[in-house]
Amino acid sequence: MEAIMKYKTLTSVLVCMTFIFFCCRKNALNIAPIGNVDQTYVANQRGVEELLIGAYSLLDGFATDITVFNWGGGTSNWVYGGICGSEAYKGSTLDDLSESATPLELFTATPQNEFIAQKWQTVYAGVARANSVLRVMAQATDIQLGDRNRIAAEARFLRGFYHFEAIKMWHKVPFVDETVNYDAGNYYVDNDTLIWPAIENDFKYAMQYLPTTQKEIGRVNYYAAEAYLAKAYMFELKYPDAQPLLNDLIEHGVTARGDKYKLQDNYADNFNPAAKNSAESVFAAQTSVNDGSGGWNGNIADILNFPAGVNSPGQCCGFYQPSQFLVNHFKTDPNGLPDLDNFNDIDVKNDQYLSPDSSFTPYDGFLDPRLDLTVGRRGIPYLDWGNHPGTSSDWIRESVTYGPYSPKKNVYSKLQQGSLSDPAFWTSGSVATNINLLRFADILLWAAEVEIKIGSLDKAEEYVNIVRGRMYDHPEGWVHKYLDDNNPLGGFYKDTAHLAANYRISPYPDGYFASKGPEYAFKAVRYERMLELGMEGHRFFDLVRWGIADSEIQNYFQHEKKNHPYMNDEAFTKNKSEYFPIPQLQRDLSIDKKGVQHLKQNPGY
Repeated sequence: MEAIMKYKTLTSVLVCMTFIFFCCRKNALNIAPIGNVDQTYVANQRGVEELLIGAYSLLDGFATDITVFNWGGGTSNWVYGGICGSEAYKGSTLDDLSESATPLELFTATPQNEFIAQKWQTVYAGVARANSVLRVMAQATDIQLGDRNRIAAEARFLRGFYHFEAIKMWHKVPFVDETVNYDAGNYYVDNDTLIWPAIENDFKYAMQYLPTTQKEIGRVNYYAAEAYLAKAYMFELKYPDAQPLLNDLIEHGVTARGDKYKLQDNYADNFNPAAKNSAESVFAAQTSVNDGSGGWNGNIADILNFPAGVNSPGQCCGFYQPSQFLVNHFKTDPNGLPDLDNFNDIDVKNDQYLSPDSSFTPYDGFLDPRLDLTVGRRGIPYLDWGNHPGTSSDWIRESVTYGPYSPKKNVYSKLQQGSLSDPAFWTSGSVATNINLLRFADILLWAAEVEIKIGSLDKAEEYVNIVRGRMYDHPEGWVHKYLDDNNPLGGFYKDTAHLAANYRISPYPDGYFASKGPEYAFKAVRYERMLELGMEGHRFFDLVRWGIADSEIQNYFQHEKKNHPYMNDEAFTKNKSEYFPIPQLQRDLSIDKKGVQHLKQNPGY
């Protein structure tokens, strides 16, 4: 990991200084390059490798050369995938980010939205940096063929990744490669076609030349490229194309040949900065702290909600509060299975309208244990910070508006403060927690989806049960390892009498999917993705690719409005709101000298 992170700040400056490709001003696509640094300074192996690290450094979605604080650009997609996907509310106070995040939550955003502009700038700055690598390497003479192929493969994977982020957001977007010639003035690129073939080609090229294992942690390898090609096929609903790729990934995971990937025994370790880059991490944005950067190499774009009261984590902020809709998904029946159709009829008990000093007994029904590893709720241990106080103003800024829950997956433990968080930053929320861009659990659930569509319901059930089985087979993973008061340095609650709630989870019985049929099985897989991947930025994009965003989001709003009146202003519109508006600044800058506007706006905006 050190080799990837070492030059993160240096390379950001280097790319901005050179004239190779614009990345440092407001528009990352349509402004001619600037600067007068001699290209020979970087047209060598060292320079190209540093440029490549600069392309990696935008995987977290944060760049100080774009904006001082780039919350809208984060590749965790906490706004676009999480809040827009019904997993969370905007949070904090009503007037905080009211002109940027609130319109996104309510689907009233316009082409002038600041967050959407930040996202566009970030992904195309990433594209720019990847293309810089390819363009400069063509001028370098000291790079051997093997390194040249590997560097090109990494750069093209990153270019495919950033374009993937764009197509998820805006559907039809421009594809920009290294042949765009700024000196000739042809940097106007149209967005009138879907660019999936170009994205696929970048991932295929990466697969052709990447090794199965890289020397430095954080660099993309063959399997990550294979997984992202499979992901592209999943978004295109090309199930027959995705199936062999997913089968190969799984063969190198959970089977006897499993030499690469597996699920972590402890689910919570996927979000523990002390346990990152595990066998479950197929690809992640790397972070580091206490490295001399003043905290700027931490997980900056996800400093969202670190309760700021006395003896509580962090000093900022109050965003991304989990929704009641998300919490209700974790209810199970006496057999430990989810109720796919009636989960939202009765809310899991909460303290939204209670004062902090009022008596409160947490919900005593059956719950999937992943709830309390995803969401902080009153009376339940919040890592090792003590029991979550719920509506306390120290922890929840405006609970009457945004509910009494806190996110949990991005928070460090008290024991890690100062070592895996960076005290040099203005808030202690700068943490060395990687962004899980793709976990092995995601691959298993894609494979289950594919089997339902073109394969075997029994096989789909097997894959889902592998994911559920982590919690069923490992009760010591039900609660975070820092929760044992008698062993504050670690250890698990293995005695279920000590568990914080009435946890019950079981695998689906053999033949259950087959007995219920493919429609039920598909619903079960969709549901499992929310349980397993909740608050990780995938939900809204899943709903869109499944073609059910309209019904799911409307059901969510109808249920939530009774406790969140601000949602009465929601305006989700079918065949419009599935994609976000193209930033107006980018459209204005796409007008060429002949007056032709090359970026077309999405329908309805």
